[in-house]
Amino acid sequence: MSRKFFQKTGRQEFKPAAIDEKDNMMSWPYMHLLINHFPVVLSIAALAVVILALVLGRRGLWLTAMGALTAAGLFIYPVHLTGSKADEALNDPWYIHAETIDTHKDAAGIAMTVILIAGAFAAYSWWRSLKRPADIIPGWMRAGVVVGALAAVGTVTYTAYLGGKIIHDAPILQLKQAPPGLPPGIASEKKESDEH
Repeated sequence: MSRKFFQKTGRQEFKPAAIDEKDNMMSWPYMHLLINHFPVVLSIAALAVVILALVLGRRGLWLTAMGALTAAGLFIYPVHLTGSKADEALNDPWYIHAETIDTHKDAAGIAMTVILIAGAFAAYSWWRSLKRPADIIPGWMRAGVVVGALAAVGTVTYTAYLGGKIIHDAPILQLKQAPPGLPPGIASEKKESDEH
C-alpha cells in the first residue's frame, strides 16, 4: 500500500493515495473515513426520534427509532474493523501523535460494544413490535430504546471527537511552513504550472 498522501502521475495530474496502485483497491484509512459517520448519524437520528416519540407518543416514531438504532448496530462492526485495519496500515506515521490513535481506538472499542448491545436490543424490539402491531409497545422496551440511544450517542460522539483529533491535533498542522525535504503541496505545484 502506498503511504504517500498524493502521488504524482505522468502529466500534472494527481491521484489520491487512497487508491492502492498494486491492486487498484481503496486503502483501509480511506475506507474507514468513508463509513465512519454512519453509526454517528444513525445514533443521533435514533435519539432525536426517541425524543419525538416520548413527546408525541406515536408508535411509528418508536419503530423508526428502533430501526435507526438497529442500523447503527449493523454499521458499527465494519467501522471498527476498517479503523483497526487503518491503524495497522498507517503504522504510527511521524505526522500524527501515536497516543491520539490509541485513545480513539480504546474509545471505539467501548462504543462498538455499547452500540452492538443497543442495536441488538433495538432489533429485537423492532421485530417484536412489528409482529404484534395491535399491541402497545411495552414500557420496558421503550425504556431500553431510550437508554440504548443515549448510550450510543454518548459513546459514539466522544469516539468521533477523538477521531477528529487524530488529524486536527497533528503537529504538522501547527507548522507555518512545510518541513525541509518535503515536496511542495498540490496548490503550490498547480500555481507554478499555471504561471508557465
